[in-house]
Amino acid sequence: MLANAVYGESRGEPYVGQVAVAAVILNRLEHEQFPNTVTGVIFQPGAFTAVADGQIWLKPNETARKAVMDAINGWDPTGNCIYYFNPVTATSKWIWSRPQVKRIGKHIFCK
Repeated sequence: MLANAVYGESRGEPYVGQVAVAAVILNRLEHEQFPNTVTGVIFQPGAFTAVADGQIWLKPNETARKAVMDAINGWDPTGNCIYYFNPVTATSKWIWSRPQVKRIGKHIFCK
């Protein structure tokens, strides 16, 4: 399911951006305000656009699967971020209030 989320959320992004999306999902497992399972994090209401629009059910490609493995093996290009957003499409004013750490591709990663 993690590869589905990465594919649905970040296909078309650079590889490091796909690893970063996987890392954010994994990082959320360590925070008490999020569910403690990967599936719980992914399907938390309002958390991911790919769930809301059905892209979560697209078949992930090999790049998404590899990005997931790199994140599981410890690569976190976000520096422990727990949020990200696309500034062009973000509709929540709240996300702009989060401390921004870095931009990778079209996404801004936040604490």
